[in-house]
Order: sequence, then C-alpha cells, then structure tokens
Amino acid sequence: MNSKLYVIGTGPGKKEHLTKAAVNAIRESEVVMGYKTYINLIKEFLDGKEVQSSGMRKEVDRCTDAIEVALSGKVVALISSGDSGVYGMAGIVLELAEKMAPELDIEIVPGITSALSSASLAGAPLMNDFAVISLSDLMTPWEVIEKRLDAAGLGDFAVTLYNPRSNGRTKQIEIARDILLRHRNPQTPVALVRNAMREEASVTLTTLADMPFEEIDMVTTVIIGNSQTYVRNGKMVTPRGYLLV
Repeated sequence: MNSKLYVIGTGPGKKEHLTKAAVNAIRESEVVMGYKTYINLIKEFLDGKEVQSSGMRKEVDRCTDAIEVALSGKVVALISSGDSGVYGMAGIVLELAEKMAPELDIEIVPGITSALSSASLAGAPLMNDFAVISLSDLMTPWEVIEKRLDAAGLGDFAVTLYNPRSNGRTKQIEIARDILLRHRNPQTPVALVRNAMREEASVTLTTLADMPFEEIDMVTTVIIGNSQTYVRNGKMVTPRGYLLV
C-alpha cells in the first residue's frame, strides 16, 4: 500500500505564499483534509481530489481521521494554515501516530507562520531574539501564559502574540500589556497586523502604552518590540547589532 500522510502548512492564504513543496505534496495526495476555511484557500489545487473538510475545534478528530485514511492505503494531505508545526496539526499527528501508526510515513511540510508574514508587513521587528506566545488559554493554563509573558519581558525579547483577543476573551491582551510594561518603556513600538498577506490586510503602528484594544481580534497578530526597537518611515525595526556606517 502507498500510505503516506503529508501535514502541510499553507502559509497566510494566497497561492504566492504557498511553497513549491506544499503545492507538490497537495498534487501528489489523493485525499485532502482540513478545516473548511483553510481548504477553501487552496481550492484551485483540489481538482480530482477527495476533499474532507470540517469545522473549528475538531483538530484531534481531523488528525485521527487523516491517519486512518492514510493507513487504508491513501496518500493524504492534512492542511494547516501558516506553519503546521506552530500551533498547527503537526504535533497532534505525531503524538497520535505514536500509538495508532508508528510505521506510517509522515512528512511535515513547512509554511509561513503568522509571526513572519506579519513582521514583513510591519518592517523588520523580529531581527533579534523574539518569543511567540499564544494568549489562548484553551490548551495552556493562564497562569503559565502569564509566567511566559513575564519571562519574555525580563529577557528583553521582542514578543509576537497569537490569538490576542476574542469576543469571549477580552481581558487577556490587557493583562499581557500590563505584564510587559513591568519591563518595557511605555513608548515601545507595537504593530497590530490584521489578516496578514490577504486582500484586507492592514497594519497599525502604535505603542505599548497606547495599544487600542478594541481594534484587536483573532485575525490580529500583535508584535511588541524590545528595548531597542524603533519606527522610521512607517517601518518598525529591531536592530540586530551590526555596526553600520
């Protein structure tokens, strides 16, 4: 049997930001599976494919189904947005496969994660060491998230925040800002990048003290500079430390 499971990161959504390796893996696959919104972003590559899409918060079920379909002798593509190994499907697949199918051929295909696509629109805010932290406490206790925020602030990392604010979770971004203010100048530059690399993309440059919480939602990536970050000509820059003449 020609069993194989690709776990594919499709990047921000536009085909020009989809890697050639990802396109080749989708084309090789007989079955394409994933969250329906992400499946729709790659529909031009799906002719002749069996497509299985599902709703939000079905991650474990999707990964289980993908492994089972691959074990039946199919080549399967499991789709993640961004990079499948950054808050995506790759980890779930590998954990499940340890028990379900240790012999299954699994290939992780990388994609452009939101921190990188958003940073490119804002300028170069991640040129030095940085941390990526999700403010969603569905999988990680909030007390742990607070410790990570405090550690990132103490270490003077630039910080990228995923899942910063939803309709039912509005205070976490305010708490995160307050934690970082313990270590950071209130005028530290901040970029709010919505829908990175999509048609409706927008970038708002602000400061840690003046962050407009009401403009932040689940399609926003928040990038907070370190102590050296500055804004010039509408671009946010964190120096790497090169001696420039």
